[in-house]
Amino acid sequence: MAAQRPDIRCIRRIGRRGLASACVEGMAASAAPFVAIMDADHQHDETILPKMLKQAEAGAELVVATRYSGDGGVGSGFSSWRHSASKLATKLSAVISGAELSDPMSGFFLVRRELFDEIADRLSPDGFKILLDMIVSVRQSPKRRNRPLKIAEVPYTFRARNAGTSKMSFLVAMQFLGLVVSKLTGGLLPASFLLFSAVGATGLVVHMATLTLVTGWGGLNFTLGQLLATVVAMTTNFIFNNRLTYAAQRLEGTAFWVGLLTFYGVCSFGTIANISVASLVYEFQPTIYVAGFAGALMSVVFNYSVTRVFTWRKR
Repeated sequence: MAAQRPDIRCIRRIGRRGLASACVEGMAASAAPFVAIMDADHQHDETILPKMLKQAEAGAELVVATRYSGDGGVGSGFSSWRHSASKLATKLSAVISGAELSDPMSGFFLVRRELFDEIADRLSPDGFKILLDMIVSVRQSPKRRNRPLKIAEVPYTFRARNAGTSKMSFLVAMQFLGLVVSKLTGGLLPASFLLFSAVGATGLVVHMATLTLVTGWGGLNFTLGQLLATVVAMTTNFIFNNRLTYAAQRLEGTAFWVGLLTFYGVCSFGTIANISVASLVYEFQPTIYVAGFAGALMSVVFNYSVTRVFTWRKR
């Protein structure tokens, strides 16, 4: 189609995944004065695009297609549990964004080119809810302190999906929460670091459960049990990070096993960093909780930084 029509451009992404990064890349590749983001599964009503454009031409910087205002509705596009989850996320997003918007979780919106250019470097490449990211990024931008964002809404009815399947899952929900916390810290803590830390916390549970199982019921001595529990915890951490934290760079096939080996190696050095920092802190502050926390924090930061470069490096 692109070969026959100059107004159609297809961007083939090789080795790059993720909805948010795809939206950012698509908007950056366009030279149009107004850019619209919408799904291709027919759940978004394309017939309201002229109304959205009219609002933008009248002065709005961001025009959001809403399911929860005016004549809008979810129709048959949501199951009952997804509708409830969407409403809950909408309320949370409204608090985070600080904007009077009926549908901050909408994936259907139109933005002025100059607004996107202004905040493009602040947008997260992770996750699915780029509209919320854009609104919060505008609010946090030093350039916008005295210029409130001009937002307009156009109601529409959310339709049933024509093709494909929903991407909503527990993992997506965790990515959304990671984005929310990241934005609350002004981007100081990247969403990927928060997710990596959360996975690390689950690894502690896995470690203790495995240690209890193999020493209490399996009869292994503590040293062997500790070694086995460590390997099991590192393995589950790698799997969870591969599916959640680095979903857009997910390793598969041979790359999965190579990545697992590099993860083992990095985490081994992370343990050394943990012990070294904890011991140093303990010399100055002989409190096991303070020293232990400092060591654990050092381990998380070290493992996150190094595995980001060596295990899940962008290809």
